[in-house]
Amino acid sequence: MARKNLIEVSRDNDEIANSGSESDITHSRPLAGYTPGTRTSPIGGISKSLGNITQKVERVDALEKQLAEGQTVVELDTDRIENSFVSDRLGIDATQLAELIIQIRDNGQLVPILVRPHPEKREHFQVAFGHRRLAAARELGIKVRAIVRALTDEQLVVNQGQENNARANLSFIERAVFAARLEARGFGRDVAMSALGVDKAAISKMLSVIHTIGHELIEAIGAAPEVGRRRWLELASQLQDGQAKALLSELSADNLITLSSEQRFQYISDYLKRKSSLKRKTQLRSTVSPKNSWSSVDQSVDFTMNRKSKKIAIELSNINAAAFGEWISNHLDRLYDEYQSSEDRKAGE
Repeated sequence: MARKNLIEVSRDNDEIANSGSESDITHSRPLAGYTPGTRTSPIGGISKSLGNITQKVERVDALEKQLAEGQTVVELDTDRIENSFVSDRLGIDATQLAELIIQIRDNGQLVPILVRPHPEKREHFQVAFGHRRLAAARELGIKVRAIVRALTDEQLVVNQGQENNARANLSFIERAVFAARLEARGFGRDVAMSALGVDKAAISKMLSVIHTIGHELIEAIGAAPEVGRRRWLELASQLQDGQAKALLSELSADNLITLSSEQRFQYISDYLKRKSSLKRKTQLRSTVSPKNSWSSVDQSVDFTMNRKSKKIAIELSNINAAAFGEWISNHLDRLYDEYQSSEDRKAGE
């Protein structure tokens, strides 16, 4: 059987050499990677070469049979696999990746990744989901177990989003960034809704957060897995025009780079609250009428009077404030009489 097979391949090779064109196998079986050419080796070399070709074709036969079955898991070289054309993460957590590497090293890769044939590179693939498993396999220097499907761009991103959504390992802001990246690539919101399993209102809120805060500041903060939608919406509402640049400068400080993404988020939130509080106090001071103040010689009573249109607020403070206030209240009649007398004198003059 082996000799017959060699004769068949050899005959095909001679026919191709005479015709000067590629065989159908190159077009119909791109995984084989077999491009026939003319004979240039001695008979022994040809036999060895044809034997290698036969083995390669047989391996591809098995692979293509597995792919035709749809759900069969195959093993692929990691250097032939590229990431999705739309990233759904703000980076892979180094600690989580290290844990995954240990799991795969000790127990093997239990869950396959999903890939599609690369739309532009023959014999290469593109990931729909399983980026962390692919990264772990690369670190270990092993092949990655995968399911290969022919997916359109839309099918790829929907599978990618649904898988990560089902596993609940993407934070709110990562899902929002994914929705924004889909929008930037021209996908309709219905695709983002299907990929993330949310309604139109939720997508609108996600995109609003991204457009208000901006990709650069979000990437500087990080995934912040423990921070949910409500807090990101609050942060977006606190952010004022022109503040993003100052915040990026704050986050670049040496003492903040080492913080976790949740801690960086909290720092930014506190920073904006302080700025907002200071702004309100400044505005309040600008609307308050002029103050009159007085302090006793012994510094035991401080007097402050806030003047408004038809109202005056008097405040007494310090250690003798209560006693002095009581004395004033007991002598209001006399004090008012003195006031009237002073007004009469002014009128007489």
